[in-house]
Amino acid sequence: MSRPLLSFLGGVMVLAAAGQAVMLMDGVSRLTANAEPAKLMAGCTDVPEAVTLAETLRERALRIDRYMQDIDRRKAELAAAEKQLTEKLIELRKLKQQIAQSDQSQNRAQSDDISRLIAVYDQMKPEQAAMVLSNLPPDFAAQILVRVQPETGARIMASVEPGHAAILTSYMGAIRARR
Repeated sequence: MSRPLLSFLGGVMVLAAAGQAVMLMDGVSRLTANAEPAKLMAGCTDVPEAVTLAETLRERALRIDRYMQDIDRRKAELAAAEKQLTEKLIELRKLKQQIAQSDQSQNRAQSDDISRLIAVYDQMKPEQAAMVLSNLPPDFAAQILVRVQPETGARIMASVEPGHAAILTSYMGAIRARR
């Protein structure tokens, strides 16, 4: 081939590529849905198939737009609900921690109170201690008996009525099993 012909064909190809680039730059706007009939329909209103097709496409485009808006709305609702749940979860964890700390301090206070009572019962005569323990709730009396000195506990239990001693013994067994 001759050189002028190759130059001409190269120029034509460059122009074609430039035309494609211009079309691609405008391609984004061509990909959006138009709910209005295009200018092409201006001369096609006498062809019923074209009018029906254009109307069908317009309705589909409107439906897709509504679906997309609905999806966006639902995404926003889900994000808000997730944020709310996260905040509630953080709040519940804080409350759980506070409750655990409160329970620990309450258990410590109760343990300290029982320790003081144990010292008192260790100093009492077994008959007097048995009378007092017989009038206490069995679980509380068992807590005291589990913690007193073993010899003192044995003397107190010997002074307690046999039926009540059996109940206290079962409570004491349950306390030891928990430990």
